[in-house]
Amino acid sequence: MSLDTVDKLVVFLAKRDGIDKLVKTFQYVAKLACWRFEATQPEAADRFKKWEVASGLSRKAFRTGRSLTGFNALRRNPGATPVIRFLAVLANSGEMVYFFFDHFLWLSRIGTIDAKLAKKMSFISAFGESFGYTFFIIIDCIFIRQRFKSLKKLRSSDGPKDEIGAKISEIREDIVMRLMGISANIADLLIALAEIHPNPFCNHTVTLGISGLVSAWAGWYRNWPS
Repeated sequence: MSLDTVDKLVVFLAKRDGIDKLVKTFQYVAKLACWRFEATQPEAADRFKKWEVASGLSRKAFRTGRSLTGFNALRRNPGATPVIRFLAVLANSGEMVYFFFDHFLWLSRIGTIDAKLAKKMSFISAFGESFGYTFFIIIDCIFIRQRFKSLKKLRSSDGPKDEIGAKISEIREDIVMRLMGISANIADLLIALAEIHPNPFCNHTVTLGISGLVSAWAGWYRNWPS
């Protein structure tokens, strides 16, 4: 029996990444709404701010143990070539630092450990995130280039049309998924840069809000059941 939209939504939300992207959508919609009503309706803005903060803390709690993901990726599938393996080590190492210190950021913000540590934990976590995601973007760009070369070869080949068509569809799907990954990583990179090197562009509420939603919705697309 094929899955309908409700079935797919249930499967999507059962995934850790699925629920994270849903709550991330709440977080950045609330951020934009708070900015929109801050001047005209302070009470409504305060409510949206509380929703934003609660969503952010919930996401940090839900990501507990996520720092092991990068380690396991390197252990199980480090990459097919020396270049990809090298880039994968850099990318996953940065992501592991990001998630590991993000746990301590969560603990400091809820008062379990010294609240004064929050700023330092946030900086280290954001630095690891920006470092890792930079190399994830490079890896995806390399794979996309390879996929386009494969498409070119397939289109000029003389094999069975059905078989070639299936391979072309598979490659196109992989390209789209990697483009979604690049979009999400660039958006998250902007959010991390706002913490590492505050500036008017990255720290503007609209920039942060749109970046957060782009990242969340790209994650929706990548994790939605096929």
